[in-house]
Amino acid sequence: MKRQEGGILAINAGSSTIKVALFESVEPSRRVADDVIELGKRGDAGGLFLGRLERLVDLGGVRAVGHRVAFGMEHFKPERVTPALLSKLRRWLVYDPDHLPLELDLIEAFRRRRRGLVQIVCYDTAFHQGMPRAAKMLPIPRGLEAQGIRRYGFHGLSYAYLMRELSRAAGSAAARGRVILAHLGSGSSLAAVRGGKSVDTSMGFSTASGVMMGTRTGDIDPGVLCYLLRRHRWTAERLIRMVHHESGLLGVSETSSDMRELLSREGSDVRAAEAVDLFCRQVRKAIGAFAAALGGLDTLVFSGGIGENSAPIRERVCEGLGFLGVRLDRKRNAERAGLISKGRVAVRVIRTDEELMIARLAASVLAP
Repeated sequence: MKRQEGGILAINAGSSTIKVALFESVEPSRRVADDVIELGKRGDAGGLFLGRLERLVDLGGVRAVGHRVAFGMEHFKPERVTPALLSKLRRWLVYDPDHLPLELDLIEAFRRRRRGLVQIVCYDTAFHQGMPRAAKMLPIPRGLEAQGIRRYGFHGLSYAYLMRELSRAAGSAAARGRVILAHLGSGSSLAAVRGGKSVDTSMGFSTASGVMMGTRTGDIDPGVLCYLLRRHRWTAERLIRMVHHESGLLGVSETSSDMRELLSREGSDVRAAEAVDLFCRQVRKAIGAFAAALGGLDTLVFSGGIGENSAPIRERVCEGLGFLGVRLDRKRNAERAGLISKGRVAVRVIRTDEELMIARLAASVLAP
């Protein structure tokens, strides 16, 4: 069991796993311990998680717990958990039924078992709060926006970390330029950044929008959903299951949502090959669209489980982007170097660290 006096515990709850990391001080820089916990069936996920966590970390030495909360509405600064904030988060459940229930479950579990422990929420949507009005709007009846139905964007903790790392690796001028960040993994999205600020992003109202993902559709013709509702009498629950859990790489390949498995089988399985091709095509199209939104492109960053680890996917995504100035160095790409390009546009691979970003944001709230 690890103990760290004054340490900050970062909790990053996803749809199928919880990543946890203990950082050494209120000025987080080094991990003391970390783990990834598979959820399986939810049940009392918070209680089960805490039981395992307490075998890994001595919570008596922890100063605060920082939580990733995927959906933040108009909130964009990290803040302490209070009864009033918890009440507000519960009202938001209707907006994010896929992530927020577990995040709330974890917060409540800490409150039951460690009542005096400071808890801080860090919003994944915060990075995109400054997007232009047109980037936040949806082309639906205006009155629906008053209900909170608009484009929010996600993966903000990852993007905030990537921009800090880009500035460190390439300088502040590069970070202020025209940047496209591609967080590609089981959940995938892209963001267009100029002057260090998000100007557009592929995910919108929900984490199911944008490019296709491991099991999520990404953007889909609403006529398809209307057809399924009318012709097959699908319920809302059946539709949600298809959109979030049965589509994307898994739905097209019919075998797996794991890009590594699909790449290993694409030579013998046309379904796997088509799933890979469709994914790369959609990411490439998104890059082209965001380059248009930015008025050009200076830096392209790959991150996330696929973006960081799959040289073949990076190469295929970049194919055909020569008109933007993208030229990949195949040798450096295969070696997973930090800079993998030789053209005008800098193409970089940066390993993201959402847990470190959570700890840093939590530390900023604790600072006097």
